[in-house]
Amino acid sequence: MAFGFVIERFGLFMRLFLPDQGGHHIERGISFWVGIAFILLGAYSAVTATVQYRKVLKTLKPVEIPAGYSINGGVITNLMVAFLGITLTVYLFIAQ
Repeated sequence: MAFGFVIERFGLFMRLFLPDQGGHHIERGISFWVGIAFILLGAYSAVTATVQYRKVLKTLKPVEIPAGYSINGGVITNLMVAFLGITLTVYLFIAQ
């Protein structure tokens, strides 16, 4: 996701140095769409990893889970990452 954000912002940075197009609005370039794709791919990966983790966890017996192991820590983190990625995508569409 961070890589996607960097690509998207770098495209905006490069457009700032282009000569003025007669006062026309700056168009979204390929870097915008590639950056958005990376961000959404990261959010999708976080959600998919959470679903897969839950499926595997259901196959384990309680005795197979190590003592003190937090089974919800990774789930909460992944879902927060996915939410923030989607929020960032919405922000980038609105900010343009």
